[in-house]
Amino acid sequence: MKAAVLHAYNTPLRFEEVPNPVITEPTEVIIKVAGAGVCHTDLHIIEGIWAETLDQKLPYIIGHENAGWVHEIGSAVTNFKVGDPVILHPVSSCGKCLSCRSGEDMHCENMKFSGLTVDGGYAEYLKTSERALIKLPENVDPVDVAPFADAGITAYRAVRKAAPFAKPGTKVVMIGMGGLGHIGVQVMRELGNSDIITVDRDEQRLNSTLELGASHIVKADDQMISQVKKLTDEKGADIIIDFVGSDQTHLDSMKMLRKGGHYFVVGYGGTVNVPSLNIINNEFSIVGSLVGNYNELYELMELYARGKVKLHFTKFPFEQANEVLELLSKGKINGRAILVP
Repeated sequence: MKAAVLHAYNTPLRFEEVPNPVITEPTEVIIKVAGAGVCHTDLHIIEGIWAETLDQKLPYIIGHENAGWVHEIGSAVTNFKVGDPVILHPVSSCGKCLSCRSGEDMHCENMKFSGLTVDGGYAEYLKTSERALIKLPENVDPVDVAPFADAGITAYRAVRKAAPFAKPGTKVVMIGMGGLGHIGVQVMRELGNSDIITVDRDEQRLNSTLELGASHIVKADDQMISQVKKLTDEKGADIIIDFVGSDQTHLDSMKMLRKGGHYFVVGYGGTVNVPSLNIINNEFSIVGSLVGNYNELYELMELYARGKVKLHFTKFPFEQANEVLELLSKGKINGRAILVP
């Protein structure tokens, strides 16, 4: 099969013929990839940021946002048949550890994470497990939903955590209206009751959020903090969800958060630096949020099938993976990019 393979960090992917994946366990499934989402995490993997954390041996195939059709099944697979359209949770979990038994499969002690710890979806075929698959409704094209497998459930999980605090009369600030943020706004509209204030540098992205459920938009410039304060009666936001996670957004968020407020950190790359006295005196809650679990992906697919959540995406030929990654690194991808083999 054709695949885009990472041979060395900080180098372009190589397009080459590699062996097709082979089923070795009875619960494994081979997927014919319809679309693979392109994520900032892919950039971080190529840059080597995850190298020590994952202890991954090169070369391997990246790509953790995947959807397609069942191509081959192991002898113990009972819930899927060849040809079924599916979206893949990025984690193949064991189902036996305490994290799996509590439903938090992304914390599985024995996980295989497509595109991070095992070969991913920048290829024609991908091996995963039956536990990772969610069957799609017949009216849903797998290629159109691939980015929900990570970007979608990452945004969904963060908003789901924040939703109990998003009561009528509260204000939520959502920072970064790119691939995750534009999904997060729609989910907050469905699950929460806060007035939604979106923040971004790009006016086009900001204006689009007004159609998705935002009440107010604020451009990320030197007037941002004062504008957010004005929109929150000078008290600050009750909730901030940060899809960027830079040093600057961390710093700004702590200046925009009201006493007793909740700050959810989704994007990463920066460092949250807050004096402990400020946390105590203001009773700030600072919460990290990882990729969502299997049930959250199922719930998000239900919202999508009902037309409650839309995905802004652009399709690219598989062979343009390096060019698309370069565009993403320069901030020139609006919404999500999907590679089509």
